Amino acid sequence: MDIAQHIALIDELCFRPFPAEHGPSDVGFGGPGHHVAVLRSGPGPRGGDPAEWAVTVDQFEKDRDAVYEVLASRWGDVAPWNLQTVLLRTEHEEIPEPWAWLGARAAVAWLWEVRGTGRWVAVAVADRDAGDDVQLLAVVTETAPP
Repeated sequence: MDIAQHIALIDELCFRPFPAEHGPSDVGFGGPGHHVAVLRSGPGPRGGDPAEWAVTVDQFEKDRDAVYEVLASRWGDVAPWNLQTVLLRTEHEEIPEPWAWLGARAAVAWLWEVRGTGRWVAVAVADRDAGDDVQLLAVVTETAPP
């Protein structure tokens, strides 16, 4: 999938109805109030070559930033959102989904409130869990970030 396809999918998810139950979808998974799309997936560090993993993370971060450029031209420039603080807060407070899930998987995201839709869009690289593949994610939700 290329950047134009990522943008088209994000646009679609901004208007797609949310599922009533948690479960897989044609683009990743979703649940009440959110969609999570896996835009790209690559080899994780488990049992693999650390150099290959680093190259994958670097490429996915470049793709994330390319998506940012397109969305920022449409929805405005935003500062990177530090998900480390979300992860730390989960120890002492209940963080709503999909934010707690995203904070456990990614360190930083680009985040916009999409005017006129009541939805938020986050784009991040999930590379925290050594047991998972590296993923370029798009999250679309009606739940405001914590």
